[in-house]
Amino acid sequence: MSEAKPWSMAKVVTASSAGTAFEWYDFFIFGALASTIGQVFFAGLGETAGVIAALGLFAAGFAFRPLGAIIFGAMGDRVGRKATFLTTVSLMGGATFAIGLLPTYATAGIIAPILLIILRICQGTALGGEYGGAAIYVAEHADDDKRGAATGWIQSSAAFGLIAALLVIYFTRTAIGEEAFLDWGWRVPFLVSVLLLLISVWMRLKLSESPAFRQLQEAGEVTKTPLREAFAEKESLKQVLTAFFGFMAAQGALWYCAFFYVQVFLERNLGVPGAEVNWIILTVTVVSAPLYVFFGWLSDKVGRKPVMVGGMVLGLVAFWPGFHAITEAVNPRLAAAQEATPAVIETDLATCSVQFDLIGKAEFTSPCDIASKTLSAKGIGYTKVASDDGSTAVRLGEERVVVTDNGDAIAPALEAAGYPLSADPAEIDHATLYFWLIVFTVAATALYGPQAAALVEMFPTRTRYTAMSLPYHIGTGWVGGFLPVTAFAIVAATGNIYAGLWYPIFFIALSIICALLFWKERHGQPLH
Repeated sequence: MSEAKPWSMAKVVTASSAGTAFEWYDFFIFGALASTIGQVFFAGLGETAGVIAALGLFAAGFAFRPLGAIIFGAMGDRVGRKATFLTTVSLMGGATFAIGLLPTYATAGIIAPILLIILRICQGTALGGEYGGAAIYVAEHADDDKRGAATGWIQSSAAFGLIAALLVIYFTRTAIGEEAFLDWGWRVPFLVSVLLLLISVWMRLKLSESPAFRQLQEAGEVTKTPLREAFAEKESLKQVLTAFFGFMAAQGALWYCAFFYVQVFLERNLGVPGAEVNWIILTVTVVSAPLYVFFGWLSDKVGRKPVMVGGMVLGLVAFWPGFHAITEAVNPRLAAAQEATPAVIETDLATCSVQFDLIGKAEFTSPCDIASKTLSAKGIGYTKVASDDGSTAVRLGEERVVVTDNGDAIAPALEAAGYPLSADPAEIDHATLYFWLIVFTVAATALYGPQAAALVEMFPTRTRYTAMSLPYHIGTGWVGGFLPVTAFAIVAATGNIYAGLWYPIFFIALSIICALLFWKERHGQPLH
């Protein structure tokens, strides 16, 4: 049988990036529709609990990504790159399309959320194998001195996927209205994905196996035990740990802080309307797309390490002053009220919990927890002091509000003390807001843009798919995925709305140290 004619690099990059962008589209539409999913599939839990369950299910997709990395990493090193990323894109696309066909809670009861959970696990598992396959496939075709620029397109595919998801949802909602969207229109973004799936599969079927893996096959050197070679042998395990601690931990923390935690901060802490936040993030995401390729290209010229460590350092020094400046720019009345009338929780300190709630099931019902949760959710900093009689109250200047079982009295007292209910769009200093968001974006893309090339260059062809996929998905899926819930727990425990930033700052600082000590530069060197 004649060998398939290799495609040009442009076609290799296009087919690989398009498939990866499609998988990110599938992944992101679920997160963007969390509120709707909660109402449709978890109606029996009530509105708030349903949204929490949907967000927990979104997080489950992150949790299963390392499993997908192990399963499909081993497959990629034993069977081949092409067959593996055809499998991952088909699994992701099939699961997404099937979500659009599921019965709702109203028609099928508990069966509906059970089926949704199964399909969501399939999505997360598929994404765990997709990134490594696409990045490796492109890198193993690219010239040694152009590997960063070529794989930078794989990095930018996340931006394209997010943009596509937000636009499809927005135009569907606008065209049919909110009532119809909640009734049946939410299915459209999921069902539309079948067209993208067919295009992605068709493009990837036209590709031949990567030249590096083909050489292994011809030499009879394809590994039969990729997991053992990748994780049980000392030198390979050392490289896996260097990849995770040297830059993947920072990538998960920095990228998710810049693109996801900032959304939570703007909407929940500063009171910016959700629709406004969506457009702000969409604008920043559009700006980010070419930066991944630029920094990948730059790393071909000066090295991966200077560019990526530079991005880490920028994020490390920018997050703390940047979030403070964003508060002043977005909700100046909140900042002024906190300065003039700081909030103090007087309570029995022994009743205060650490509000770490990974899956949205824990209940924090003590008066201290209710007070701290209420203030934290409104973006209001506070201090805690022991009360004389063990009761719990929120003191705002001379006003003292006793906390009841639900904390309903806190909101009117805050309003009377000058705390705004939400940010006023007319008062937002957009220039300052976008300046800092662009700074965060530059830091994230400088780290993420050259990352695929850096990972590929660290491991031999025999175990490359297995070895690089696991640290990537633990860094992005676990360090990044746990950021919002951990940051909120830190904020609630300290009473400082900025204290959650210590989570990404810790991982970024750790990676800078490990990168400088242990990571060896390999840009421009042949992969074999």
